[in-house]
Amino acid sequence: MAFHKATLAALKLLSHSSPDIKKTYKIHRQIVTLTRKPIIKPPYYKTWNHKITREGYDIPVRIFSPPNDLPHPVILFFHGGGWVTGNIESYDSVCSTMARVTDRIIVSVDYRLAPEYPFPTALEDCYCVAKEIFLDNTLLKTNTDEITIMGDSAGGNLAAALSIMARDRGEFLPKQQILIYPATFHDHSETSPFPSVRENGTDYLLTSKTISDYMEMYCPNKRDWRNPYFAPLLEKDFSKQPRTLIITAEYCPLRDEGEAYGRKLQEAGNDVIIKRMSNALHGYFSSLPKKHHLIQQTYQEINQFLQNS
Repeated sequence: MAFHKATLAALKLLSHSSPDIKKTYKIHRQIVTLTRKPIIKPPYYKTWNHKITREGYDIPVRIFSPPNDLPHPVILFFHGGGWVTGNIESYDSVCSTMARVTDRIIVSVDYRLAPEYPFPTALEDCYCVAKEIFLDNTLLKTNTDEITIMGDSAGGNLAAALSIMARDRGEFLPKQQILIYPATFHDHSETSPFPSVRENGTDYLLTSKTISDYMEMYCPNKRDWRNPYFAPLLEKDFSKQPRTLIITAEYCPLRDEGEAYGRKLQEAGNDVIIKRMSNALHGYFSSLPKKHHLIQQTYQEINQFLQNS
C-alpha cells in the first residue's frame, strides 16, 4: 500500500524544512528526550541502573526486566540517533516494551555521543559494556549463548561493527545480532551505489544530507570513513559472524545498504534473515506506538528469530 498523496506532501514538507543538525544537535537532543520519555511508567516497568568503567569513565547502562523474576536471556541494545542524539532516557519506552514483548532482559547502553566524542568512542564504549556482559555473568547470570546484541539505525551500525571487532579481538563473540535499518556504508551522496539513497533520500524525513551530516559529526576524519568499524559493509572478511536478523524499511535511505550487508554475511556462510517492512519510514521502530501494526509485525519477526535460536 503506497502513501496517500496528502501524506507524501506532508512528509516532503517536513523533510525539506528540517533544521541543520550540525547547528541544532543540542536542541534536538533535548527534544528527542522530552518527546520520547514516558510520563507514566506501566506496571511491568522494572529497571535498575548500572555503570561500567572504561579508561576512568563510567558508562551508564539501564537494565529492563520482564514482569516475572525468572532467569531470562539478554538483549544488549544500542540506541539510534545518528551517534549524535538519543540516550537511555529517550529509549526508556522502547526498551521497557521490548523487555515485556520479548520476555528478555534488555541492557540499554548510554554510549558517549559525537561530536564531543568522535569515532571510535561510541563503538569502544559499546564494546566495553559487551565485554563485561559476555565475560562476567555475575551481573545478569546469563549464559553467553543467550545474549543477543541489537541496535537501530546508528545503533545497528554499532552492533554490526562490534561483531566484527569482537571476532577480530578474540575476547568474546556474540551468537546473535538484530540490526534494524542499520547504517553500514560511508557514502550517502549522489555517488552512492544504492538506489534507496536517491529514491528515499529527500522526501521521507531522514534525508541523505542529514545522514552525511551525522556521519561527519561522528567521524570528522574522513580517512576513517573506509574503516569497517565505521562502515561495516567495507569489511573484507565477513566470516564467523553472528546469526543475524536484518530489518529494513521500504522508504528508508539506508534500506539497500542494510540488505546488502545481509547478503554479504550470507555469502560468507552466516545464517541471515532479511526482512523489509512495507510502507515503513526510517525511525518507525522508536517513534510509532507499540500497538501500531508495523511495531507488532517487527516484534513478530524478532520473537520468531529469537525463539528459533
